[in-house]
Amino acid sequence: MSRVACRLRRWRAGLGIAIGLLAAAAARADGIVVDRVYDPYVQPLESELEWRSVHQSDDVQDLQRHMLGIGRSFSDRWEAEVYAAWTQGMGDDLALDLFEVEAKWQLTEQGEYAFDWGVVFGMERKVDSDISAATATLISAKDFGRWTAVGNLTLAYEEGAGVTDEFETALHLQARYRYREALEPGIEFHIGQNTSVLGPAFTGTVRFAPAHKLRWEAGLFWALDDESPDRVARLNLEYEF
Repeated sequence: MSRVACRLRRWRAGLGIAIGLLAAAAARADGIVVDRVYDPYVQPLESELEWRSVHQSDDVQDLQRHMLGIGRSFSDRWEAEVYAAWTQGMGDDLALDLFEVEAKWQLTEQGEYAFDWGVVFGMERKVDSDISAATATLISAKDFGRWTAVGNLTLAYEEGAGVTDEFETALHLQARYRYREALEPGIEFHIGQNTSVLGPAFTGTVRFAPAHKLRWEAGLFWALDDESPDRVARLNLEYEF
């Protein structure tokens, strides 16, 4: 076996161990766990408007989060986005909850290695309390024929008044079939504190004109254990121009 092949085997084994450890530790993540699954790619000199919505519910809770963001890529490797988020709990009104800044760094060229890699860095700040969080999400993606597999491993540090300063983790996995550009059916798995859910997800891209397109994502997930919310719905709309 060549030296390169040996290194690849060790690298894949290490990645598998890391995924397992993060999955086991993901029970520490707070709040709404289900979120979009990032791909590692950056389109140069592209702007975007994004809306995300997550709704989780069962017999004892009904929680919604809506996020509105605007972003811009500054090169073929870096992009940044700013978000405002609103939340609504059972019996409460929809209220502005936090602001967040994200930066994505595409680490490798698509197809350069066995897996494509990227990182998303984030900072968020609560509106009505002295609570902030910093996050780093490792992104990996690989094509298998007409299937694409994507994994997001998130490490966060939360601090502020009324919370325990701690590290938190989350894991998001997606596999989708590239049936056609406008429709890619698949499946997603999300795990975090009091949340372990699995279900179908659908994505697609609709092109309106050169360099103008709408990417949509939707998913519906069900609990895998007694602690998870019974149902979680996710919707994401992203207009790129």
